[in-house]
Amino acid sequence: MDFRTIAFVASDHDEARLALERLRARFPNVSPEEADVIVALGGDGFMLETLHRYMAKGTPIFGMNRGSVGFLMNTYDEAGLLERLARSEPICLNPLRMTATDMDDDTHEALAINEVSLLRETRFAAKLRIKVDGIVRMPEMICDGVLLATPAGSTAYNVSANGPILPLGAQVLALTPISVFRPRQWRGAILPHDVTVTIEVLNPKVRPVSAVADFTEVRNVLSVVIQEDHSVTLTLLFDPEHNLEERIVKEQFLI
Repeated sequence: MDFRTIAFVASDHDEARLALERLRARFPNVSPEEADVIVALGGDGFMLETLHRYMAKGTPIFGMNRGSVGFLMNTYDEAGLLERLARSEPICLNPLRMTATDMDDDTHEALAINEVSLLRETRFAAKLRIKVDGIVRMPEMICDGVLLATPAGSTAYNVSANGPILPLGAQVLALTPISVFRPRQWRGAILPHDVTVTIEVLNPKVRPVSAVADFTEVRNVLSVVIQEDHSVTLTLLFDPEHNLEERIVKEQFLI
């Protein structure tokens, strides 16, 4: 890939800030608004922040791990960076769009790269009804919450809630309950990527629920509609030998 201008951005962690100073001194660079590619220094949380921040511009982002987890990041190495960028492989993602209606009848929209989750706000368990493409599939579920994860996000919160890890090219989403009490045997569903999932909150005044799309939280929701947004495309860049598809496959064999 041919990138003429590079921007470097970093999280607030000391390790990331020091790397930022070194890279800016070593390589010609411009502001993110002018760049053909952005090199993000940090962990997965910072990668998500960077993707959201420059989503409208659609600039490809190459992450280098200066954080803790680094699942969405490449190995940090200053040597041969220009060559690595030139041979990097793109992964294109479409985020989920959350449309949440709260108890004041206000509507809130947000995009999620990893997942949209609904979570109880108090000691009372949530009561939720789930519709898929307008058909009621779960009339009532008593739980701490539920989430809808993308393949890229399936290795994050979703897997910690015992949801399935999804291959990137599978064109599916994971609908995963969080600490479900009733129905006790339900473990979630794998859905086609182009469905519309509607989650309604039952008895919301007594059992209030919040909705979260990555970093955006809406409190006291009545209902949430979630769809894949094909009008927005995000591009992540990976070293060929450490691409995201391979990482997701490896994640399924970890013990």
